[in-house]
Amino acid sequence: MPFGTVKLNDGNEMPVVAFGTGSKWKGQDVTDYVLQAIESGFSHIDTAQWYRTEDSVGRAIHDSALGRSELYITTKWSGLTSIQEAIHNSLDNLGIKQVDLYLIHNPMAVKNIEDDWREFEKIKDAGLAKSIGVSNFNLKLLQDVVKIAKVKPAVNQILFHPYNYAENKELLEFSAKHGIITEAYSSLQPITKYPGGPVDEPVNAAAKRLNATPVQVLLSWVRSKGVAIVTTSSSKDHLKEYLDTADLPPLTEDEIAAIDEAGAQGPPSTWKRILCNLYRTRYIWGTSLLIQWGGFFYLTRGQ
Repeated sequence: MPFGTVKLNDGNEMPVVAFGTGSKWKGQDVTDYVLQAIESGFSHIDTAQWYRTEDSVGRAIHDSALGRSELYITTKWSGLTSIQEAIHNSLDNLGIKQVDLYLIHNPMAVKNIEDDWREFEKIKDAGLAKSIGVSNFNLKLLQDVVKIAKVKPAVNQILFHPYNYAENKELLEFSAKHGIITEAYSSLQPITKYPGGPVDEPVNAAAKRLNATPVQVLLSWVRSKGVAIVTTSSSKDHLKEYLDTADLPPLTEDEIAAIDEAGAQGPPSTWKRILCNLYRTRYIWGTSLLIQWGGFFYLTRGQ
């Protein structure tokens, strides 16, 4: 069963999981990877002015041969040009007439929130974007937008994982009150960036019960908070792993609480992360050391 869609506060629907083309993809040709994601079952593609991937996302849209209504496209104004110039450039790069979701990428791009949000409202009114929203807005900034908005943001895309859940709890509550969907990126950081931390134990325990992977448990935890997901990978197997999360039974209340409590303890120290990464890659560096020492003894045996 797929993840499905979530209804936004403007009446439009958004696929709950998206394939992202930021992070490691910035400035690269992602055509083949986006096509692979679409073939794997992703219908929501996320890009941005800052990523410099809109043109290759556009090629993938064209090469997929899917109808425009079969894909959901998010892009973002990153402050590199004026807002109006940016949306028209993005549409040209993507080869489409309308994006499904247009976001302010980062509050650092904003000079005057009321003036900039009015430009976003004009973009929606002109039919250049079905929905408009923000990204990386904290509670105070989101409150400021809501106060002056004629059209409330539909989405706030943020960094979100168990180690920063506690500090974002009020933001999630405020967003839910105003029908603003929170969308998470980098939710797998407890595995990719902070291995060996307190979250590992409850995540691994839930994975064992569900016969699932820790990655799938983290994505299930994100969904348990009512939060949508942006994720990425160059691996077809990993893309399948992400999407297969939708078929798992939900986490129990006790499992969710255990992950929450572990996350509130904070990520592991730098030294613990280094030691954990060394342990995880022990077979690689161990083999390398053996080869180097073997070569040294071979070359010096007659000296």
